[in-house]
Amino acid sequence: MAGEQTQRIATVGVTEHGNSAVLVTVASDFELIDRRTIDLTDKALPTHPYHHEGSWAVGRYRDSPWAREITLAEAVELVEKVQAAAAVGARASLEALTADVTLPITSISIRECPELPPTIEECIIDNRAQTMADTVMYRRALATAAQARGWSVHWYDRDHVFDEAARLLGSVDINDQLAAMRKTVGPPWQAKHKLAAAAAMTATPQ
Repeated sequence: MAGEQTQRIATVGVTEHGNSAVLVTVASDFELIDRRTIDLTDKALPTHPYHHEGSWAVGRYRDSPWAREITLAEAVELVEKVQAAAAVGARASLEALTADVTLPITSISIRECPELPPTIEECIIDNRAQTMADTVMYRRALATAAQARGWSVHWYDRDHVFDEAARLLGSVDINDQLAAMRKTVGPPWQAKHKLAAAAAMTATPQ
């Protein structure tokens, strides 16, 4: 209907590091709504079971002072345990975010995942895959939790996300926009926060 205002909605941008992630929530008019850091698993679990315990199980990094004896079967079981915990943590984190944000959240923007072998064991054995499998596990946990909430999932390319966000901003300089966001929330406002904010902007429906 002519003259009817479009409802403001919100999008979440994610920058992950291990089992932790920065979530920056941006409204459809690019106003920063929320910024937080979450942990998907607790300290009782390893953060990189593919890269650490998995590698030790197949003989990598055995000269590391923190390496310990573990079989491949035990490493697979450990990954499954961390994976399940991450799924629970992702659901709880997005539930808490939804409770705190007054605007309806409709989408989430997560860094795209590389192709990996289909099984946990294959990922552990594959030297290339084991370096990326942990972070992919956490990204997928967030994506699955978001989809369960009815959010759409946007996969962003870290090398192009700022350019894409700048294109959507049009005449507004993205650095000015990010600086304005920093004034809204104050420090910390680091590279990871800027990346998450740009990612959120790229997933905002146009």
